[in-house]
Amino acid sequence: MNRLVGFHHRLVEQGAENFLESILLLLLLPISFVYGIGSWVRNLCYDYKLFSSYQSTLPVISVGNLAAGGTGKTPVVDWLVKEFHQQGKHPAIVSRGYAGNFVGDVGIVSSGEGILMTAAECGDEPFLLARRNPDCSVVIAKKRINGIKTLEKSRNVDLIILDDGFQHRAVKRDVDLVLLDSARPFGNGWPLPAGNLREFSRALKRADFLLMTRAGVQKMMGFRDLKVYNSQHHLADIAVSLDGREVPVSQLKNLNFLAFAGIANPESFFISLENIGLLLPKKLSFSDHAEYQNSTLEKLLEESTQVDALITTEKDAVKLSADMFELPCYQISMDINIENSAELIKGVTKRLWSQ
Repeated sequence: MNRLVGFHHRLVEQGAENFLESILLLLLLPISFVYGIGSWVRNLCYDYKLFSSYQSTLPVISVGNLAAGGTGKTPVVDWLVKEFHQQGKHPAIVSRGYAGNFVGDVGIVSSGEGILMTAAECGDEPFLLARRNPDCSVVIAKKRINGIKTLEKSRNVDLIILDDGFQHRAVKRDVDLVLLDSARPFGNGWPLPAGNLREFSRALKRADFLLMTRAGVQKMMGFRDLKVYNSQHHLADIAVSLDGREVPVSQLKNLNFLAFAGIANPESFFISLENIGLLLPKKLSFSDHAEYQNSTLEKLLEESTQVDALITTEKDAVKLSADMFELPCYQISMDINIENSAELIKGVTKRLWSQ
């Protein structure tokens, strides 16, 4: 499965490398066209109120993207929670709980007084957000309306952040914040499976704010009458071992690491590690939301010979423990720096509470 996911990612991101891959890509195009048209028709049904959308009694901001995979939503949701807390607001997060094994209608990951579920139950991203924001309520629900209705009964919530909600139109939102990856904002222009888009780029007409992630020297300033805010992800200066020991990254630069990640774009994580001076003679990529079970752990142990330590993402680390490894294993968090962030949060706040 990991190889298949990796192959698909390379095919749609870098293009075909030989004749057979070109044929495969051509065969996928009709499926992508049907998928894209299906998404367009579905959105028309919502636009013309043929499908109903739930109107929450609380303001709702959706954080989503156009492409499948990692545009860095989790650091943005985390940033929003902290910004609204500074305003004296009490935001709550509603997530689908992707890759978690919880089977009920609504799971309470945190009610703002400690984490109540494991990462295996709720999924790695909701768990990570709850751990980063101990005062924030976090719930998961496959039907996110159920999660919102649960939060509406709480006296300690006055704002809902809908994680990965751009395509989830069963819930009305007051703000749509959409993330685009600066490397290839629209991929190869095609929806899944010939590309990585969830819908055609014209869907961005529904967006209220666009945030370009991993923006470099060349930055997008505007798109279809919308101002584009640019941001950069950066690794923290402190690494944390799985047993909770904090170590400055500067003290790790003489070690040889096995770096591993089960995220949408592991290579970007590896490049970030190398850019801060860490030595990575070995790297292992796993599929997004990887489960660290017997075969995966065996592979890590097998590859961890002739290195000094292991290092992974904060998102992967929520599913790991120190006793799984003979060598030290470090996690390092990914944070975000948003240019003109004060202007962005001011615009979002104004729209949320001026409806």
